[in-house]
Amino acid sequence: MSWGTELWDQFDSLDKHTQWGIDFLERYAKFVKERIEIEQNYAKQLRNLVKKYCPKRSSKDEEPRFTSCIAFFNILNELNDYAGQREVVAEEMAHRVYGELMRYAHDLKTERKMHLQEGRKAQQYLDMCWKQMDNSKKKFERECREAEKAQQSYERLDNDTNATKADVEKAKQQLNLRTHMADENKNEYAAQLQNFNGEQHKHFYVVIPQIYKQLQEMDERRTIKLSECYRGFADSERKVIPIISKCLEGMILAAKSVDERRDSQMVVDSFKSGFEPPGDFPFEDYSQHIYRTISDGTISASKQESGKMDAKTTVGKTKGKLWLFGKKPKGPALEDFSHLPPEQRRKKLQQRIDELNRELQKESDQKEALNKMKDVYEKNPQMGDPGSLQPKLAETMNNIDRLRMEIHKNEAWLSEVEGKTGGRGDRRHSSDINHLVTQGRESPEGSYTDDANQEVRGPTQQHGHHSEFDDEFEDDDPLPAIGHCKAIYPFDGHNEGTLAMKEGEVLYIIEEDKGDGWTRARRQNGEEGYVPTSYIDVTLEKNSKGS
Repeated sequence: MSWGTELWDQFDSLDKHTQWGIDFLERYAKFVKERIEIEQNYAKQLRNLVKKYCPKRSSKDEEPRFTSCIAFFNILNELNDYAGQREVVAEEMAHRVYGELMRYAHDLKTERKMHLQEGRKAQQYLDMCWKQMDNSKKKFERECREAEKAQQSYERLDNDTNATKADVEKAKQQLNLRTHMADENKNEYAAQLQNFNGEQHKHFYVVIPQIYKQLQEMDERRTIKLSECYRGFADSERKVIPIISKCLEGMILAAKSVDERRDSQMVVDSFKSGFEPPGDFPFEDYSQHIYRTISDGTISASKQESGKMDAKTTVGKTKGKLWLFGKKPKGPALEDFSHLPPEQRRKKLQQRIDELNRELQKESDQKEALNKMKDVYEKNPQMGDPGSLQPKLAETMNNIDRLRMEIHKNEAWLSEVEGKTGGRGDRRHSSDINHLVTQGRESPEGSYTDDANQEVRGPTQQHGHHSEFDDEFEDDDPLPAIGHCKAIYPFDGHNEGTLAMKEGEVLYIIEEDKGDGWTRARRQNGEEGYVPTSYIDVTLEKNSKGS
């Protein structure tokens, strides 16, 4: 099926059809453009929505801790990623569909214009050939009429007896001239007719079919391009469906992560004051003066006065606790958090100690790095001056001393809250030793530090507190074992309060590591002490209280 053979006389119809095809292409391009704008606006609105409901945190205390809040913020993050995928869809459509359509429409217009111009030129050339043939035909017809008239005139004069011989001869010459002209025009007309028939055959069987074939191919390519764009329109979104599915799965996982028990426990941890509930109000007997006698007036009076004093004291003590059921008294925030209830104060102090320990670890690592760099400079002077590191090293040492003092001060307050001053102090100073000996975990053969004074100072502090601990709890029963451990590395245990052990030795665990890097252990002979947690492989009993 070819346009050239089937539609040889439908040039104007094909002109309109190809124009309609380009208009339809541009209409679809406009549709894609509006879809792109919808996707972009949708993504923008989603991002604004996420930004609106995301938490504006001014401090760490305001960070969401409840699982329901964390799940909601995870959903917001997934929704933000989902909005990003909508932007990807818009970009893909703009590049692969809309941009391609606009470029193709421009090329299509140029190609259509060229083919139609060729068709019009061919038609104009055929019209010109037809006019030339028609003119020669008319001229031949006119000369034939003139020759016929000349013949009639000659025959009339030749039959007329009164006509002179000269008139007859003149009429004969005129007849010959017109006959000759008619013959020439006849030949011209025949030549023009033959030429026109050839051009007409060429026009309708060669030129026009070729032009129409090109128009047909152009229109079919337009249809194919539309089909590709339809597919690309769908593929733009189908490509992001796996990522969108992951976003939706992330939202479902966030919903499954909500734990109502954990949230309830967080409420308890957040608002628990640590105070005991108020006790019963004592009975205050105001009827004693009714039964008072003269004989025991002095005694009764003294009892009454004593009763009044007790009543005042009791009421005063009771009033001091009534704020538990109302608003908490407002006051300036103190450094030791003594303005907070016991449980909240303990949490705040523990958080501060953890932060200070992290800062101390950073400063210790920095000091170690500076000492290593200093050793490198001393061995290789061309790399740098060792003296240039001294100010930074001194500043780091000052920071370490300051942080240790802060930790010691906060641990004292924490021990005061927990009521375990002796034990906690002993453990906390063990923590200081652990921070001093930063190479202990890397070198199982022994602890190493760059400053000899620090090595002496740590165990001395520990010795003092350990002695107090022994004096206070010397007569107590030994702690029960909550598990056992196996020594991975040997430990000499030179510092007082520590326990030496050999590699592979099995010990009883009587107290877990509290976060300071030391675990309290006991041999079978009853000898107790602290060992580095990183040197042992701990196994706790499932039914023990400590585990």
